[in-house]
Amino acid sequence: MEHQHPDVGSMLDFSGKVVFVTGGGGGIGKGIALRFAQAGADVIVHYHSNEGGAQTVVQEIKDMGRQAAAFSGNLAFPDDAGAIIQSIDKLFSRLDVLINNSGIYPLATVLDMTPEQWDQVIDTNLKSAHLCTQAAARVMIERKIKGAVINITSIEAMNPAPNHSHYTASKGGLLMYTRSSAFELGEHGIRVNAVAPGLIWSEGLDTNWPDGVKRYLKNAPLGRLGYPEDVADACLFLASPAARWISGANLVVDGGVMTHQIF
Repeated sequence: MEHQHPDVGSMLDFSGKVVFVTGGGGGIGKGIALRFAQAGADVIVHYHSNEGGAQTVVQEIKDMGRQAAAFSGNLAFPDDAGAIIQSIDKLFSRLDVLINNSGIYPLATVLDMTPEQWDQVIDTNLKSAHLCTQAAARVMIERKIKGAVINITSIEAMNPAPNHSHYTASKGGLLMYTRSSAFELGEHGIRVNAVAPGLIWSEGLDTNWPDGVKRYLKNAPLGRLGYPEDVADACLFLASPAARWISGANLVVDGGVMTHQIF
């Protein structure tokens, strides 16, 4: 069986590619959007409420000489998700990479959680990923693009946390959705993978949750918190030809914290 290996030096070159990042106005999403732009991609940034953050990211990308745009919407609504994907297709006539990053992580106990709190987390973290994947895959298939979908899960998809049953359920569901959609979309050359971050630094984290930061630093073999770029580089790899035979995988990016014995 003949096959060609991509040139090593060009594996992370995304020039001419179009990447859509949901929840790209700040944090991990911003880091992912900027990293793909640095790799040569044109990037579309979605936001729900953080318009200022999204526009700042877009301007930073344009300053690199790439094309960029920001779209708002509630991705748990099929019309919003579909409309944004269609707008991307009209603008660029292609879509190569979808990063399902949108997510929320409020706290609520099992006993006190309201149905509305449950629905909000499941809709934002899980339903939106399905709707975006469905719409993006349809465009990729129509354009005959062997694209990549990357879902941002969490180490909580595999390890429970207090007051987070809705969040862990959504991320656990997203992990299995990753595998299921990889199974179905593989025949079209579309790869679907997940990246599971550990604790990622954000402005004010040390002040707002000093105990959690201290515990994480103590338990992470690599001795530090993660940064958005750590997650972004994992996404670059999984979206690139370097990961051409990887689909349905969950890449844990946590500084090694999940290596600990449970008991």
